[in-house]
Amino acid sequence: MTNRLSLKINDRQVVHEVFPRMHLGDFLREKENLTGTHLGCEHGVCGACVVLLDGQPVRSCITYAVACEGRSVTTIEGYDGDPVMNRLRVAFSSHHALQCGYCTPGMLATARDIVIRIPNASERIIRAELSGNLCRCTGYVGIVEAILSVLEELRVKPDPSVEALRQGRKPIDQSAILDRPAVAEKVFQNFEAGNAQPLQVGASGQTHKSTALKSTPNLTNQNNTEILENFDVPFPVTRVWAFMIDLPAIARCLPGAFISSIEAEQVKGGLSLKFGPMQAAFDGTATLSIDQNTHTATLNGAGQDRLSNSRATGNISYRIESLGDQRSRVHITMSYGLQGPLAQFSRSGIVKDFVRRMMKIFAENIEQSLTHPEIDLTNKRKNIRPIALFFGIIWDRLLTLLSFKSKP
Repeated sequence: MTNRLSLKINDRQVVHEVFPRMHLGDFLREKENLTGTHLGCEHGVCGACVVLLDGQPVRSCITYAVACEGRSVTTIEGYDGDPVMNRLRVAFSSHHALQCGYCTPGMLATARDIVIRIPNASERIIRAELSGNLCRCTGYVGIVEAILSVLEELRVKPDPSVEALRQGRKPIDQSAILDRPAVAEKVFQNFEAGNAQPLQVGASGQTHKSTALKSTPNLTNQNNTEILENFDVPFPVTRVWAFMIDLPAIARCLPGAFISSIEAEQVKGGLSLKFGPMQAAFDGTATLSIDQNTHTATLNGAGQDRLSNSRATGNISYRIESLGDQRSRVHITMSYGLQGPLAQFSRSGIVKDFVRRMMKIFAENIEQSLTHPEIDLTNKRKNIRPIALFFGIIWDRLLTLLSFKSKP
């Protein structure tokens, strides 16, 4: 179900049909092709996506597009003629206040707001105001100096057009800005299934439950990335099911995965991945719920990447379907959300292709383990070859693009 959305963008009236949960950042980029609005964390943390809504800076990644009905949005493409932005652009260039440029659109929007709201802002005030805009390149020195230079320039020679923008703004208590309490980063917490029964670990290390478990609460939301996959194995459903709830055995089949401990209802482990320029090494905890009647299991959990401090939450559900006496189909649903530096890659089509190829390797390792249960395949399992995988996906996408363009 979509909603009709009418609003003004950069002084131009636009109308589109949008889904209720589409955020403003995606709307600007996908519906209007205004790609100057950059999406970074998509959780309202980094500030790269800041735009003006009725003249006020907002984070477009956490602002619903439908909430902007009848309102006015200004993006980095729409500042031509703005007296403050014209000064800031010159100052950012002369003070070397940008390098890669990814944070710059949001940084300029916030800097404009500082110049208008706080005409006498000190360096400390500016740094406090910029604390919601992250820059991984400049160290902020050039950015702060650029803003200070614009403020000084306007104090020496006031600009009537800038003063007009400042009219109606309430005076700012600068001491209140500096006294803001620091918001402590909330460490991700383990998710617990309220109705889950403890895992029982036998002498062989195999896990099982004495009775079926009730469903675990769903930890994902509609903004998560979801991937659906399935594969067939030439074994009866009972045998495949017994293998799929043996977590140590499953971990040995998934490239980069490991389990460090199983205690009561909590499973601790991790996943290490390398894909082209991207690397991640997640450690975390999860809970497993099982329904023996439907041959369905769900692993809910959370983890943190040791390399980037990105955090992930989500679940992996799998269901075993019988295709006959000697054949089964494994249905897998992966739903995940990322916070931190890796979030910008979470919805990438290339990453989705990467996960699908991982699932193919996973399926091959499962079949091999079921075929030779008497052999320890830990050191013989098929693993990811990162470089070959990365260029293989790029090559496949290139072939698809060429095929599409060659159609009449």
